Amino acid sequence: MEMEQKLEWDEAQKIVISLDLVAAAKQQLYFLGEVDRNRWLYEGPGLDKAITRYNSYWLPLLAKHSKSPFFGGPIVVPLDCEWVWHCHRLNPLRYNSDCKALFGTILDNQHVVSSTKGAPKGETEKLWKQLFPSEPFDLDLATSVLAHDDVDPSKASSDQHMKLSHTDYDLVSAVKRQSSFFNKVSRPHMYNELYLEGAVSRYKGFLHLIKRNKPLNCVPTYDIDLIWHTHQLHPISYCKDLRGLLGRVVGHDDSDSDRTKGSKLDIGFSNTTRCWEEKYGCRYWRAGAVYRPNPPPLPLSHLFNPISAPAFTNTKGVVASHDKDQTLLHLPETKSLEVMLEFVGLRNVPAEEEHRRSLFLTFGKEQPDRIIKPKGRLNVSSSPPAGDISEEKQVAYFQCEPSGSLMFQLMSESHNDSLPLSHEPLHVKTMGSFSVSVGELLSTTSNSNNNSLFLEKWFELETLSSNSSISKPIFLRIAISVTIPTKAPYVLHMIPASPQPPSHSSIRNCSLFPPTIAKEHNWTRVTDVVGDEIISLQFSEPMEKSDSLLKGQVIALTKYGERCTLAELRGTEWSLTNVEWSIYFPKAIDDDKDDGHLLQLTSASRMVKYFQGRRLDYYHHPKNGEKETSENEIMTAVEFSVEYPYGKAVAMVDLKVGIVNVKEEWLLMPGMVIAFLFYNILRVEEGRYNYDEDKWSSEDDDAEGNGIQNEVVISSKRAEWTTDCKDCTTSCHGSGCAKDCDTGTS
Repeated sequence: MEMEQKLEWDEAQKIVISLDLVAAAKQQLYFLGEVDRNRWLYEGPGLDKAITRYNSYWLPLLAKHSKSPFFGGPIVVPLDCEWVWHCHRLNPLRYNSDCKALFGTILDNQHVVSSTKGAPKGETEKLWKQLFPSEPFDLDLATSVLAHDDVDPSKASSDQHMKLSHTDYDLVSAVKRQSSFFNKVSRPHMYNELYLEGAVSRYKGFLHLIKRNKPLNCVPTYDIDLIWHTHQLHPISYCKDLRGLLGRVVGHDDSDSDRTKGSKLDIGFSNTTRCWEEKYGCRYWRAGAVYRPNPPPLPLSHLFNPISAPAFTNTKGVVASHDKDQTLLHLPETKSLEVMLEFVGLRNVPAEEEHRRSLFLTFGKEQPDRIIKPKGRLNVSSSPPAGDISEEKQVAYFQCEPSGSLMFQLMSESHNDSLPLSHEPLHVKTMGSFSVSVGELLSTTSNSNNNSLFLEKWFELETLSSNSSISKPIFLRIAISVTIPTKAPYVLHMIPASPQPPSHSSIRNCSLFPPTIAKEHNWTRVTDVVGDEIISLQFSEPMEKSDSLLKGQVIALTKYGERCTLAELRGTEWSLTNVEWSIYFPKAIDDDKDDGHLLQLTSASRMVKYFQGRRLDYYHHPKNGEKETSENEIMTAVEFSVEYPYGKAVAMVDLKVGIVNVKEEWLLMPGMVIAFLFYNILRVEEGRYNYDEDKWSSEDDDAEGNGIQNEVVISSKRAEWTTDCKDCTTSCHGSGCAKDCDTGTS
């Protein structure tokens, strides 16, 4: 059977594709990224204008140039027209019929260059101006979109031969269906050639599966779908290749996005998985290519709408300054890879172990790893899956460093039948173990199907000589797929000195400089992910009394004993010393302009806003039956720039446990200081994170002689943050529930 499956896979790899799918897929990703930075093309007047320009200008121009070139070399397509053209081509059957009806032939992209590739567009712009003198080559948002200009193509064109009829295909709906695709395929490993080469191999397997199972509604994984989209974007090649392979052009039905249990898409994916694994003998699911739901967009105000032409500073190419404060942290760069582990089968398990005990597989690293947890667990069974394969699959996902070896142990445990399974087992036994080198997983020739970044085989377990119940060698089959290593985020842990909270509220309005913790011994230790101390932080009163604006300082003490000031509170503004970072809190709320941010971090070249909850890349979508986790103690830092006008998640702070996850090195120091301010000040206020109404204000009793507050306000519209720890004063000291009191809950 395995030989037959290998022959089927080899047959699939003989499929000839008449273009370089890897290079074309990378170009598609760059193009989709550019469109995502111009989201006015997703809906509204901007999209309406783009569709009109596509139908009235671009397609007629392309048809004319394809028949009789205006000049030697390719023409450059405007971004807005290319986006609509992109979505039209992803319905190959409709695109082909529209082109033939309107122009007598299929319009290809062979002699077209994307505007995102930076190719010279002087000749194309000159031609465009001659043909369409009243229509700019690049869409002018300020005048064309916001003014809702009506287009009269009969007046705009000076070429009487241009066709003015257009398709009645619903391009608005087509664009809407494709608008979320970039989020599904935009993770860093998708840009890697080795990962994409594996996707091309799997795409050939996907086409071969369609050929062998014509009635099957095949549903792709996201890596396969990326390559499928790429192929369709080249209409002539796609038609030629598919007709040569299948005798017909296969359509791409993207109209159905319902993935709920029992839906057409859900059933189709389960059937595709089953047929793939039966046909090829290898797993269909792959690390980095599983379903990824869309995160909710940020509630951005009009100030951050690209149509309003915001004054962002372009940070692309800006090198982070390694100033004195930044280098105090001494954090090495770490890489990580994503691992998907799937249990496939067992052989020679003693009957008494299989029937009377529960079997599970533990996994971890033989060597210390900065990312993976000490041990993971995957329940296993030697019985073949029955029913819904997506429910029966025994799969684990985790991340680890791209070095060393993964260690696996097959374990068995017995329980008291009269007690729930949640109770501790009566007995746990190790049945055997084996290891897999991470280097082997990253090898391109690690398995019989020559599928990059993937390994599936039978492993013989090494058993203990004392285990007398095992008479035959036990074999366990697992499938492991990995992504290409990418840069891992920096992780900081804050460990407070845990001072006793005051018996009454001595911290009025949660002041940014609470005097109750401004003591020499109240240091907060900052450690890295493995617990090594990096630096210690402390609030301190200003030493220089002559500076009336200076209200407080954040002092740092390195592990080498070096002491320095990291931040200062002057009036109502915190600023970082030695770097041009300032921290602003919203002072007033305008419902029309409020985007819900908690604070803003600004420098000469960057702007970062902190929002409550997990946002963008940090968003956690609850699975079926899973309860929503509390977001009250979470903040996400989002960078806004020309490159990321809709925001890029760059850090997350968990105030409940004091963990800071930072993606960018330039944010390490300011991100740590902000986390310190929130974590310590809010934590001390009677053991609760709570700032509704006029919190975070600095009182100046001498201001104008009447005790007026210089407020740094977080509005009452902000959600309350709480540890849910009630009256717990025995040992948690406001730092989180210790579970040793009657009313405390964690």
